[in-house]
Amino acid sequence: MAKILTNKKIAILSTDGFEQSELFEPRKALLDAGAEVQIISLHGGEIRGWHEGNWGKTIRVDALVSESDADQFDALVIPGGVINPDKLRVDENVIEFIEGFFHNGKPVAAICHGPQVLIETGLVAGKTMTSCRSIKTDLLNAGATWVDKEVVVDQGLTTSRKPADLPAFSRHMVEEFAKGVPDIHPQRSLNH
Repeated sequence: MAKILTNKKIAILSTDGFEQSELFEPRKALLDAGAEVQIISLHGGEIRGWHEGNWGKTIRVDALVSESDADQFDALVIPGGVINPDKLRVDENVIEFIEGFFHNGKPVAAICHGPQVLIETGLVAGKTMTSCRSIKTDLLNAGATWVDKEVVVDQGLTTSRKPADLPAFSRHMVEEFAKGVPDIHPQRSLNH
């Protein structure tokens, strides 16, 4: 992959219970594209992933969300997993951090249960998105249009449904992050 994200600093917002593949695979795609990637979390040390019904690998936390600001980064990734978004969405620092990306027009990518955290910002209304089916009603109730596609890109917001969508998710995430300012065109649903 071309180093199209050289000089870009990307935040991956996560905590314990992230779906392992949904953090490690996008992180690898970002690093391969030349980005600097930082893991931002609720606590220091390491966070542990969830893999096939059990606790999985750990990854070192680079910074606390309570001490981070969207101005420090060019884009944001939110992995899924059932536990991870549920812990993140009740933290005021997390919501403020995410809102900063939206208010500054910076691209955001979320997969599986990850979009659940975005609901708490109140900023998904009018967006076309996808996610795991179990939070479809939550997104609809928040004012989003939900579609069942492997990737949906809507004005800098990239969403996908599940780990099987990771190759397409990672590819489109990198493309959107390379653009920087969101592409202000009608949403695109992408099936490959």
